[in-house]
Amino acid sequence: MASGLALVFGVLDIINVAQGMFVILGAYLSYALGRHLHLDPFVSLLFTMPALFALGFGIEWAVLRRIRRERSTLAILALFAVAMVIEGGLSLIFTTDDVTLHAWYTDATVRIAGFYLPVIDLFAFAFSVVLLAGLFLLLYRTAFGYSLRATIQNRTAAGLIGIDVKRVQAITFGLGTALAGAGGIAFGTTNAFHPASSFDLISRLLVIVVLGGMGSLAGVLIASLAMLVIGDVTTVLWSPAWSSFVFFASLILFLVFRPQGIGGQREGRNH
Repeated sequence: MASGLALVFGVLDIINVAQGMFVILGAYLSYALGRHLHLDPFVSLLFTMPALFALGFGIEWAVLRRIRRERSTLAILALFAVAMVIEGGLSLIFTTDDVTLHAWYTDATVRIAGFYLPVIDLFAFAFSVVLLAGLFLLLYRTAFGYSLRATIQNRTAAGLIGIDVKRVQAITFGLGTALAGAGGIAFGTTNAFHPASSFDLISRLLVIVVLGGMGSLAGVLIASLAMLVIGDVTTVLWSPAWSSFVFFASLILFLVFRPQGIGGQREGRNH
């Protein structure tokens, strides 16, 4: 989820405030496929990820590409409007009641080294590793990946050497949206959700991206693992009520000493 947010910021230089809503949309699409076609949540990814990629590609082409002045600010407002439209549509279709994604493994546990671990957590972790490995291969072993990384480093220079920057941006936004849809499976199988669940989700995703360093995928991975451990330790040793407080307080303390984040750089990016 956070990797898609970091990827979009790195290439388009905008903060995708609709990322949390795309996660919830992916969860609802999987819920609908499971309810009507009886598809397993992970099998439903064969349909939800391409659908969300197409949605993201279309949003970049129809909305973001048309913004030419004050792009960073107006893009946030446009994406917030997109999120509100999606939330309204989901509320109309599915109501505002909590739902969850169910499968045989959502409530199952397995014993490892004397500890009982939820099977869904193991599946979600393995799925995340596969997605990140695929993203790494895409970025570092394909011609598109070279174009994407060149666009991140210097958008103007990338255009001068023949890279279709607009095409790279549209595909990148589609990839970010598809990754959000994949994250919706992990979120929906471990949490009850409703259309407004995206607000808490996007705040946590933004914390992870800022901690990791805006646009740094490696930093985001480290930050997500660190915040997961901090949240769980706080819940076990202190209280679940303090988990959110410690989560956001950690951001403030970290930025005091390293404002650029884990994988970020102090100097600005060339355009």
